[in-house]
Amino acid sequence: MLEFHDPRGVPSTQATPYELSHPLERGSTIALMANGFPDSVEFLDHIAIALGELLDDASFVKFNKGNASALASDEMLASAAECDAVVAAYGH
Repeated sequence: MLEFHDPRGVPSTQATPYELSHPLERGSTIALMANGFPDSVEFLDHIAIALGELLDDASFVKFNKGNASALASDEMLASAAECDAVVAAYGH
């Protein structure tokens, strides 16, 4: 008989719901900020597809810092600040 062991332990603390959010409406503009790690742009492309299916007429503005150790430029931050929400992500 083959038996499988579930390696997950029992949590010692209760999960806390994530509360950092912003209500988005039809036609929202969402900035997608990639930090330059490999696959960060591709990951955010998938996020755009998923959000686009949930939010009618959403538009996306894509940014890529190009270098994970560099700060986002003032121009990039100013453009992202004009959007309704920002999704920042990294890849690996």
